[in-house]
Amino acid sequence: MAVSTTSSAIRSRLSKPRRLDQASGLRAAMNPIPSIRPQVQVIAVSSGKGGVGKTNVVANIAVASARQGRKVLVMDADLALGNVDILLGLTPQYTIEDVLSGQRRLEDVLVTGPEGIQLLPATSGGQAFTQLTLEQQLMLQTAFLELPHTPDLLLIDCAAGISPNVLYFSVVAHETVVLVSPDPTSLTDAYALIKILSTRYHLHTFRLLINKVKNVQESKEVFRKFSLVTDRFLSVSLDYMGCIPSDEYVTMAVAQQRAVCDLYPRAPASRALTSLVSTIHDWQRDQAWQGGFQLFGPSALAATRTVTEG
Repeated sequence: MAVSTTSSAIRSRLSKPRRLDQASGLRAAMNPIPSIRPQVQVIAVSSGKGGVGKTNVVANIAVASARQGRKVLVMDADLALGNVDILLGLTPQYTIEDVLSGQRRLEDVLVTGPEGIQLLPATSGGQAFTQLTLEQQLMLQTAFLELPHTPDLLLIDCAAGISPNVLYFSVVAHETVVLVSPDPTSLTDAYALIKILSTRYHLHTFRLLINKVKNVQESKEVFRKFSLVTDRFLSVSLDYMGCIPSDEYVTMAVAQQRAVCDLYPRAPASRALTSLVSTIHDWQRDQAWQGGFQLFGPSALAATRTVTEG
């Protein structure tokens, strides 16, 4: 896949919009009005390798954040094999497929979960949206812009791997969290993800969250070794976000289709996940917010075209 990698190329494409006059909603996506749109923190959580507990971590951060007063929306961005709803014991009537097909408004598809979090569920077993087209990306952007009630925090649970959808959602978020475990295969795949995002899409800041560790010392050693490699071979800033210990209560909560933060709030993993909420909230002080959804504004258009056009 050929990829545009220069800012001048992106600006050139931005000056020649294509097929953006299909609907007023699409024009609104391209011309946001920061003064009347609330600030929404958009965080994409990726992993490279499957099986590291990414969806569980996203669901529990969402529950813990809502418990502390934030209005949280979770997007299941594994558009072919979504399972956030299963993890939380929810039974959605509609999915993102209904939004992208134009049959339902996004607000009608959202499902309410524990602590009042909102979930945009994905399909399970479908192949139609494994690689979103430019039109589908713009349709999704428009759907979010038209939400009557915007959240404070949008958590995007990306699919595992390095598919175009994973790259797109990682690029257009305010923050990209990469979840790993001490498993060498997890670290290798996470490095591959960061390498592609940094070299092809000029994303240079990442937050590393380490799951399933024995203790804090192990997590810091994992981060030290991983950052030595990224510092040597990649031009990126890698920040240590924290760690989550291996915890049998997590397995017990999954078996009951509940968030461990909800079912066992005093479990070691629950305490670690809850502590991450303050960390995430503090990130807002580290950057200049443009207002509204960065995910669905002009910056997203540049990323959309960079990822999808050859």
